[in-house]
Formats: sequence, structure tokens, C-alpha cells
Amino acid sequence: MVLALTLTFVHSLTLRSDTEALQALRRSIDPNMIPPSSYISSWDFSADPCDSTGAKFLGILCSNPGDNSTNRIISIELDSAGYDGFLTHNIGNLTELTSLDLSRNQFRGPLPDTLKNLKKLTQISLSGNFFTGGIAGWIDGLRNVESIDLSENLLSGPIPPRISELRRLTHISFSNNEFSGRIPDINGLWKLQTLDLGSNMFVGNLPKLPTKLRSLTLSHNQLSGHITSLGSLKELRYIDLSDNKFTGSITRSILSLPELNQLNVSFNQLASIEVNTHLGSGSPLQVLNAQRNRLQGHLPVSLVNFENLQEINLAYNGLTGRVPVAYGQRLGRPWKSLFLDDNFLSGRIPRQFNSSALRISGSLANNCLSCPVTIPICGGGQRPASACIGEIGNH
Repeated sequence: MVLALTLTFVHSLTLRSDTEALQALRRSIDPNMIPPSSYISSWDFSADPCDSTGAKFLGILCSNPGDNSTNRIISIELDSAGYDGFLTHNIGNLTELTSLDLSRNQFRGPLPDTLKNLKKLTQISLSGNFFTGGIAGWIDGLRNVESIDLSENLLSGPIPPRISELRRLTHISFSNNEFSGRIPDINGLWKLQTLDLGSNMFVGNLPKLPTKLRSLTLSHNQLSGHITSLGSLKELRYIDLSDNKFTGSITRSILSLPELNQLNVSFNQLASIEVNTHLGSGSPLQVLNAQRNRLQGHLPVSLVNFENLQEINLAYNGLTGRVPVAYGQRLGRPWKSLFLDDNFLSGRIPRQFNSSALRISGSLANNCLSCPVTIPICGGGQRPASACIGEIGNH
């Protein structure tokens, strides 16, 4: 028994190239930016990384082979200690790595192409750093990756079309970078559930998207064209297309998506919203934000059929006509927020808006409504009636 234990100890040392990669990673970080209580301060190379116990080599996990072969590093998950440095090219020698998390630090410079050697990587999170440059040199090598988070960096250039070959992906977040160009078609990523490309510089139309997508964020880009194709993605729960240049309609097919909970298409150039009497019943939609578009026509009465709808923002559009009586019946039941300000609505408001017991946030300001300023939701005043008469004629 003693002999067996001794053999296990002798053969459990970490592969030399893995240890050297960890040493290179530590050397690439400014020693003045390694706090005493941080994970990397616990990396004492007088001991073996995979044979260490207690509070040494925090953030490191190793494989435990049962055949007395050398141990390998399989996970690096650093704490958010403010490490300032570069990601060493030696990272590519950790070929058994399945998880790499360097998020919420101050790493900078380009990401090394040697990342493509990490064929077993399933999760990579480099968010909240200052990485620069492109991703085309390495990303298509991660054939087993399931989750990629590169958000909140300074990365640039296009998304390479070969990303569609990473068929295990379920989560992509490239938000808050400087990526540009067209978004490639990724309908081949059939397992993808979350796509967040918000706050970049993408142009062009919507790409072809996978049918299992649940969350789509493309806000704060320069995308254009129609959004009709989203109506075929039946598992979408969350859509944020705000602050782009989309045109056309918010179609019935989108509003009737069976799982959709939140829809934000604000700050675009959409011209109409299609709601008919058959829409809404049983819909889980809770939030509809279409402010600052070019919506025309009357307020859609059938919004009252969306029995779970709580927040509506149709402000800063070109909507005309009266506020439907049925809207009054929904105030607080369940509508909690209603913004219709800066349109061209006219006439009297439904009597429920006058209730002193009204518990709802919102605004009807800058229309041509008969709206007493003593009512909080009418605060801000109205346009002269002539402004709305002219607008009705234009529509």
C-alpha cells in the first residue's frame, strides 16, 4: 500500500509545458498589479500546480488521470483583481484546457492566435478587459466551445463567417466592442440560444439566425432593412434591436411569437405596428418599447388583448387619433407604464386617466389632447390643436 501511494505521488506532477504556460501568464502581468490576496499571488512555483493543496494555485483545476500519467491544467478561472498585462502566446500550450475565464481585469493587447490550439475549450470569458485587434486568427479553432464572452473590450474587425462551424455554441456575447462589417449568417449554429452583438458598428441587414435562439440583442449598431424574418424564430423570448436604422413594420408574426416576453425596437425608422383583434390572447409579452420611430396611424386598440403586457412605450412617433377607451380599462390592470408623449393624439382622454388612485408611470405630454395638467400623466403640456390637424392631413 505504501509503494502504491508513492508511485501515485511521483507520477502526478503537472506536465512541464503546462507549468511553463502558467509561469508565462504570471510574468505577463505587471507585478505591481497583483494584489496580495489575489489568486495569482497564490501561484507559488516552488510547488507543483496540480499537487498543491490549501490556498495555493487558486483559480486552477487539474485533471486527475487514473493511469499514473501526468496531470494537465483543465481550467483557469481568475478572480477580478485588476490584473494588468497581456495574454501570453503560451496559453496555446494548455491543450487540455476546457474553461478559460479572465474577465473583469485590465488585460490588454491582441489576443494570441495560439488560442486556436485549445481544441477542448468549452467556455471562454475574456469580458471586461482592454483586448484589441481581431478574432479571425483563432476563433474557428475552438471546435468544442459552447460559450464565448468577449464583451466589453476594444476588439475590432469583422466576425469571420467560419464562426458558423462552431456548432456546439449556445452562447455568444461580443457586445460593447468595435466590431464592424456585416454579421455573417449563423443559422448553422442550431444549438445557439443567446446572441448579444450590441454596441458595435455592424452594418447591413439581419443575418440568417438559428431557430432555437431565445435571446437576441443587436442594439446600438447601424443595421438596416426589415425585421420581418424574426417572426419565424418561435423560441425567442427577448429581442432588443434598439438604436439602429431598421425600416418597415413591427409585424403580426413578431408580436405573436409564442414565447416573446420583451420587445425593444426603439430608436429606429419603423413606420407601422401591425396588431389585429386576434393577436395577444395568451401571449407572454410584458414589455413593448417602440419609442422614437416613425410609427403612423392610430394607436392599436388590440394591445389590450395582450393580457400580460405591463410596459408600453410608443412615445416620439407620428401616431394620430384618440386614446382608445379600452386603454383606460387596462391602467394598473395590468399596465404599469404607458408612454404616449410626443405624438399627435387628440380628443379627450378616457376617464380612468383622471383617477386620483391611478398608480402608473408614463406621459401623455406634447400631444393635442384634452388633458388637465393637474393629472400627473398629463404633465408637460400639449401642442396647439392646429399642429395635430396638419399632421393628420399628412398621414
